[in-house]
Amino acid sequence: MLTINNLSVHYGTTRVVEDFSLELDHDEILMLVGPTGCGKTTILQAIAGLLPQTSGEISLADWTATTAKPLAPEKRNVGMVFQDFALFPHLSVEENVSFRLSDPAPANHWLELLGLSDFRNASPSRLSGGQKQRVALARALAHGPALMLLDEPLSNLDAAMKDSLRWEIRNALKAAGVPAIWVTHDQNEALSVGDRLGVLRGGKLEQLGSPETCFSTPANRFVARFLGEASFLPGKLVGNEVETSLGLFPAQATDGAQNAVEALLRPDDCTLQASDSDGNGVVTTAQYEGSTWLYSVQFDSGSQVQVRCHHGVRVAVGARVKVGVAKGQTLAVFGADKQ
Repeated sequence: MLTINNLSVHYGTTRVVEDFSLELDHDEILMLVGPTGCGKTTILQAIAGLLPQTSGEISLADWTATTAKPLAPEKRNVGMVFQDFALFPHLSVEENVSFRLSDPAPANHWLELLGLSDFRNASPSRLSGGQKQRVALARALAHGPALMLLDEPLSNLDAAMKDSLRWEIRNALKAAGVPAIWVTHDQNEALSVGDRLGVLRGGKLEQLGSPETCFSTPANRFVARFLGEASFLPGKLVGNEVETSLGLFPAQATDGAQNAVEALLRPDDCTLQASDSDGNGVVTTAQYEGSTWLYSVQFDSGSQVQVRCHHGVRVAVGARVKVGVAKGQTLAVFGADKQ
């Protein structure tokens, strides 16, 4: 188990990570997301011992690192996978994976499991981006790490390759039974792959929880906006329900909100149909996404929402429409005066 207590990392007088704490179970995958410069990679480097920690404690298996008692990277038994693969260009695939291993069995195991057996004698220059990333993963896992750190491992790959390889990596980590922290800037990747999700802002955790909880009940507006399209509809909190211009809905107050609130609406929470007679808004933009359309609608009251519809629902910009909320939705609400 990985335990981090109040980790802080400063670059001179600049605070990059501040009071970061978490516990990671023996085979748990944590996805770490946040804006550029929020401290994601710094956290990985501090855990690996590549950057000195300003304060706090990091513990894994049989070691603990503090400011007063640092531990060299090579003594931490941590595997790392980078976005640029970091393979040895003069070594074959097999030589890369078995580098510094006295027993070839672990290397052979991961070459087989990750579908690399036919490429064991190939040089990295002959491989595709996805194959290179599999080699980098196999090399890290072959050394039997107690923890895996992955720094945007799929950022250099095309969208189609990302979709398949993210699951191959997840399955390999689960097969190894090793905990992992996976940094990504891809919200879809973060929500779909990890067991838990951590959202960073300015070096601090804004929320740590299951992907579903972070998405449907975000801790604040920042988390709500960062994890996907978010619209906020004015309303009034009445008990466990929120009264809005679209009706009365079950509500979950996430920040102690009361009285005047704003309800979070995701595009998929809403329904839309063309209606000249009893419409409540006008389509201002229409964005084609292939399997869906994403519409922006301005209500007569002045508020705006986004609505995602099946590609067969085609509505022209300027058309009057009626927007509703899909049945069974519980809406997260925030205090109208809080950001």
